[in-house]
Amino acid sequence: MAKALPVIAIVLAVQATTLYLLGQPLICACGYVTLFVSDVWSAQMSQQLTDWYSFSHIIHGFIFYGLLHLIAPRLPVPWRLAIAVGIEATWEIAENTPWVIQAYRHQALAQGYVGDSILNSLMDNVSMTLGFVLAWKLPWKVTVALAIAMEVGVAWAIHDNLTLNILGFFHQFDFITAWQSRK
Repeated sequence: MAKALPVIAIVLAVQATTLYLLGQPLICACGYVTLFVSDVWSAQMSQQLTDWYSFSHIIHGFIFYGLLHLIAPRLPVPWRLAIAVGIEATWEIAENTPWVIQAYRHQALAQGYVGDSILNSLMDNVSMTLGFVLAWKLPWKVTVALAIAMEVGVAWAIHDNLTLNILGFFHQFDFITAWQSRK
C-alpha cells in the first residue's frame, strides 16, 4: 500500500487543482462546512462533506472493485485502488465541466446544480474508496445486498439514486421526472 499512496495523493491533488481551475469553490458558498446535507433541494447539496449522493459514490467503489478484480486479478489491490481513485477523479472533473453541469440541470432534482465544491468532490472520491475497501473485505453477496439497500433507501428518501441519475442523464422519462418533482 505504501507505494500506491503517493500516486493516490497525486491523483487527488490533480483532481482538486483541476476543479479549482474550472472555477469550483473550495467549500460551500455559505461559508461553513457540515457533515451531511439531507435536503436535496438545498443550495448546499453537492457542496458539503457528504450528502445523499455519497451513497452513489460508495456504489462506484463496489463497481470499480468488481471490474478491476475481473480485469486485473493479479494486480495488487492497492494499485487497483489507485486506478479506481483515478477513474473517480476523472469522473469528478468531467462532472464539473460546463457541459455536464448543463446536462444535469435537465433532470428534475438538479435544476439548480452548479457543480460540486472541491471539498465535496474530494469526499466523493473518499466515499468511492470506502466502497472499494468494503467490496474488497466483504463477501460479494453482502456487497451486492448493500448496493441494493442503498439504491432502494436513497430512492425512497429523495426520489433519486445512481440508477435514476444515469437514466436521467441520457433520457428523461416523464413518469420519473414527475415522481422526482414531488417534495
